[in-house]
Order: sequence, then structure tokens, then C-alpha cells
Amino acid sequence: MDSMLLLKAAVMGVVEGLTEFLPISSTGHLILAGALLGFDDDKAKVFDIAIQTGAIFAVILVYWEKIRSILKALPYQVEAQRFVLNVFIGFLPAVVLGLLFGKLIKAHLFTPWVVATTFIVGGFIILWAERRPASSVRIRAVEDMRGRDALMVGLVQCLAMVPGTSRSGATIIGGMLLGLSRKAATDFSFFLAIPTLMGAGAYSLYKERALLSIADVPLFATGLVVSFISAWICVRWLLKYIASHSFEVFAWYRISFGLVVLGTAWTGMVTWAP
Repeated sequence: MDSMLLLKAAVMGVVEGLTEFLPISSTGHLILAGALLGFDDDKAKVFDIAIQTGAIFAVILVYWEKIRSILKALPYQVEAQRFVLNVFIGFLPAVVLGLLFGKLIKAHLFTPWVVATTFIVGGFIILWAERRPASSVRIRAVEDMRGRDALMVGLVQCLAMVPGTSRSGATIIGGMLLGLSRKAATDFSFFLAIPTLMGAGAYSLYKERALLSIADVPLFATGLVVSFISAWICVRWLLKYIASHSFEVFAWYRISFGLVVLGTAWTGMVTWAP
């Protein structure tokens, strides 16, 4: 396989791993990076979704002790059963709305212009959420969540179907606005990502299997491995960061980056291919 193509796959893997779990939209960054690299055909779109699985493996590794304890306790412990049910409830809206509107959204909204705009809007929403008067936190740990809480976070997650919104940003900030602590919202966002992104990757590979061949294995393997490594580093860092910091820095990043994309596109300095 062309070494340049493998290099592009590695770059996209780094982009995916570093942005998937930060509130800055991995899909938005992948669209923009793909446009710059000329890696944005139909096969590249399948690649972008498939390599999310590598990032999810990183989350599983970081949370492995908790996941293992839940699985061991699942047959007999009510708390473990409720936790798994909550993840399923939170996951369900994305399945339903994704099947209903996913194709339409990909056809009309997966463009650099949409991504840049939602980057900016999302940044201001994060600033608003972080600067609101502190309200009482109802839920300090994911084990304390109820089905209604999980459903509300799951519905908020669906906003991330619009590229540039950020799945993690929607679930974390949305969870905080719904009364979850910053740690609980972040943890639930990560656990919710496991079925959501693995399901999306498997569905995309199956649906677009006619585009793929055995010759594509090195390309996809490179993206998966690189996204796994970079996501593992990022998740471990983020869990430490949120202990003493707000998300405002990510808001300003989103606004600044969105303005740069719009400005360079408007002046013709960069040709952001659709």
C-alpha cells in the first residue's frame, strides 16, 4: 500500500484519538483534516467512523477495573444491573435517531462550513454553561443515576449528529446542566461512548462493505492503532484535568478554530473541500 496513504491514516488516527473525548468534536476535526489531506472520499468517511473503535478500546483499558467489577456483579447486584440499564437507555436515542436521520445529515451537513459554524456556536454554549450560577449537584457518581437521567443525557447526545457539535461535549456539558457533577458527567459520557461508537463503526463497515477489500486492512489497522494510543493518552490526561479545571479553554479553542476556518475559507487562503 502507498506509504503516503498510510501516513494520512496515521495523521487521521492521531486527530481521532486526541479529539474524540474532548468537547471539541472529533468528527469536525476529521472532516477538516480530511479536506486538507485530500482524504475525504467515500472510503475515507467509512475509515473515519471505523477508527473510533480504536479510541473506544482506550476507554475500555482506562476503565477496565470498573468494567470488570460491574460485569462480575451483574448477575446478582442491583446497582450493577441499574448501571448497565442506564447505559442502554442513554444509548437508545442515538440508535433510533441515527437510523432515521443519519443518511440525511451526512448528505447535507458534513461540510467544513457547517463544522466551523457549529464549532463557534458550541464554544459559546460551553462558556454559558460554565458561567451560569452554580446550581446544586444532584448526582455525584454514575451509580446514583436513574433511568430518566440516562435518557436525558442520551437525548442530548443526539445533538452530536450535527458535525462539529461534539458528542463528548454534548453529553458532559448537557449532563452537568441536568444536575450531574463534572466527574459523573464525564464518566457517563465515556461509558456511553462504548456502545455508541462501537455500534456506529460496526454498522458503517457492514453498510459500506462493498467499498472495502482485503487491501484496505493496513490502512484501517494503522488508523485503529494510532487512534488507540493517542486516545489512551488523552483520556488519562482529561480525567486528571477535570479535577481542578473548567472546560472554558476548550470553548475558546472552538471559537478561535472555527473563526480561522471561516476566515481562511472566505479569503481563499485554504480550500476546504466539501
